[in-house]
Parts: sequence; C-alpha cells; structure tokens
Amino acid sequence: MRDGRRERSVFLGLLPWPERVRVARALRTETVGGLVLLAAAVVALVWANTPWSGAYEHVRDFHFGIPALGLNLSVEHWTADGLLTIFFLVAGIELKRELVVGELRTPATAALPVVAALCGMVVPAGVYLATVGIGGGSPRGWAVPMATDIAFALAVLAVLSTHLPSALRAFLLTLAVVDDLGAILVIAVFFTSDLNPAALAGAVAGLFVFYLMQRFRVRGWWWYVPLGVVIWALMYNGGVHATVAGVAMGLILRTVRDDDEDASPGERTEHLLRPVSAGVAVPLFALFAAGVSVSVGVLGEVFTRPEPLGVVLGLVVGKTVGIFAGTYLAARFTRARLNPDLAWADVFALAVLAGIGFTVALLIGELAFTDPADVEHIKAAVLLGSLLAAAVAALLIKRRNGIYRRLWEDETRDEDADGIPDIYQRTASGRDGAEGAS
Repeated sequence: MRDGRRERSVFLGLLPWPERVRVARALRTETVGGLVLLAAAVVALVWANTPWSGAYEHVRDFHFGIPALGLNLSVEHWTADGLLTIFFLVAGIELKRELVVGELRTPATAALPVVAALCGMVVPAGVYLATVGIGGGSPRGWAVPMATDIAFALAVLAVLSTHLPSALRAFLLTLAVVDDLGAILVIAVFFTSDLNPAALAGAVAGLFVFYLMQRFRVRGWWWYVPLGVVIWALMYNGGVHATVAGVAMGLILRTVRDDDEDASPGERTEHLLRPVSAGVAVPLFALFAAGVSVSVGVLGEVFTRPEPLGVVLGLVVGKTVGIFAGTYLAARFTRARLNPDLAWADVFALAVLAGIGFTVALLIGELAFTDPADVEHIKAAVLLGSLLAAAVAALLIKRRNGIYRRLWEDETRDEDADGIPDIYQRTASGRDGAEGAS
C-alpha cells in the first residue's frame, strides 16, 4: 500500500538482468531481420514491375515436392507453409517463455499488453467489416488487418530512434507476442479447409510423442527434427495451416532449464533458429508474397473497392485506435499501469507503428481469398496500408526522438556543470519533460 492506495504493478519496469539480456538480444536480431525483410519486399516489388516480371512469376509458381510426404507445392507455398513454420516455431517458444517466466505469467503484468493487443486486433477487424458492410463487399478478409509485423516495426524504430526509452521497444515486443498468438488462433480456427481427420489425428499423436520426449528429457536433434517434419506434413495434409505445427511444437518445448543444463531446449532452439527465421525464412516469404504488379488501376481499386479499402483503414486507423484505447483502458481500469518512463504520446506513436502489417497479413490475405485478382488487390492494400502507417509513425517517432534527445543533451550539460550526475533528478526531469511535451 502507498498513500492509502493499492500499489499497481509496473508493466515493463526494471526487469531482472537475464530478462533484459534476452529482450535486448531479441530486439537486435529482429531489427536486423526487419531490414532484410524490407530489402526482400523492395526486390519483390521492383522485380514484379519490370520487363522481367515473367521470370519472377515462373520462379514463384515453380512446383517441386516430397512424394514420400504427399507434397508437391510451388515455391510460393513452400515459403508460406514451410519456411514460415520456422517463424511461428520461434514465436511459440517466445510465447511459452513469456507465459512461464516472462511478463505474461501474472495477471497484473499481463493485463496491459493483453488488453492492448486484443483491442488492436478486434478494432481493425471491426473497421474492415464496417467498411465492406457499407460498400457491399465480402467479409472474408476481416482478419487481414489484425496482425502486426514485429520485424518491420522494430526495423523502423532502429532506423529512426536513438534516444527513445528502451521500455517503448520492450512494449512493442511484448505486444507482438500476444498479437502473434491471436493471429495463430485465427489461422487455426477460421482458415482450415477440407479437414482430413486421419492426418490430423496423426499430427496430434506426433505432438504427444514430442511432449513425452520433452517430459522424459530425451536429447538429440536427430530425434526431434524428423518428428517435427512428420508433424508438419501431417498438419498440412490434415487441412490445418501447417504453420500451426510450428506454434504447437514451440509451446511444448521446455523454457525452464534443469539444474544440469546451461540452457533449456527452448532457449537452445530459439538461439539456433531465430537468425534463420528473421534473416532467411521471413525475407524469402516476403520475396515471393510481395511481388504485386503496381499500376494506376490497381492502386485506384485499393481505394474504390471495399475489401482493400477496409484493409487499409483497418491497418492505419483500426490498429491505432485499438492499441491506444486498449492501453489507456487497461491502465485506467486494471492494476497495471504504464511504465513511468513513457508518455502517452509515445504509446500513440507505437500504436500507429503497429499498423505495419506485412508477413502474417499477407499470409491471411492469401488464405481468405481464392480469386487471384482479389489476392493481388489485398496484397496491394496490405503494402499500401503498411507504408502509410510507417510514414505517419516515422513522423511521430522522429518528433518524440527529438524531444528525448534534447532532454538528454540538457541533462548532459547539467552533469558537466555539476560534476556529479544526480540519477534521480535525471530520471524525474526526463519523465516530466516527456509528459509535458506530449
């Protein structure tokens, strides 16, 4: 109790040292991966809009398979259903750790990111449905603007910010964990087709064996990799999107180390696969998913057809309103409160930045629509909406970064004049100045 009131938990306050090291390492890797992802998207757009676009389509649509697993997929589908499973495996491990030992393990600390992320998914879907309802369009794409691309968003922060509080980046990372879980559930529940009960039963049995191997501390990648491939293939043939297999295995892997272990299986797997996910799997998916033929006609239809317009508005408006309002409501009506190092203007800039929906948004767009023309329009809407969100967020982030930079320069001059820095005065002045500038 403090001043007669119950003290509320500080979301993303001073984390234990191992947790801070983990967050910093993840941020560095995802930031670099975001820059690689951005480069891959640019290459795809340029390649698809040059005289060599036929070569791009030929490579993208080239089929090859593994007959023993009953698979014969195009390069585009191998990247979406195969390589992207690595991305979701890492996301599953990260989610498991947050639920077991991280910020989501207690209701008080989980309230803020969970409410913010849920509002950041529900409101964009509502904006899409309202738009297509008014325009007489199809509701099938309601889930497209729900997802935030954490790699892209962190890349924007890395390029534009030098003095923003580290809590802002940690806020975005934790928010994305919950956002990824929502996207995973949406894909598993709403985008399944032609279910094969026998194959699904085999996948579930494989996951149970995977669990038993973890429970009885079976070690050796040569056991887990073949089993993981079989589970993935059974999940794909069962009619559920194959990336769900990656999430399930990530959630099963242990994230708490035993006394005789230097690292848990989840930590070791994430250490090995996160660079592959951020630097190879996701960029290759972007390379073969972002190749949209951009023309005046396509861009015009983005703003005249209700479905792509709903995606753009969902990303740019829905994400901003949902995340900002969700954060405020959680801070106002639950025990969680905003980190005192952050101003509400910082949260608003982050909410706009979360409108960058790329990897999972493109994936859901391909699952929601079957007509190639519709898919092209939805892809163009995702790219355009993400670009608009990134542009607006860049302006806001640069402004906030400038404010924090001036505060830092003033504090540095004060320290030079006094000779002895006062950390308490510095923290208070930085916070009060940020709040006043908001």
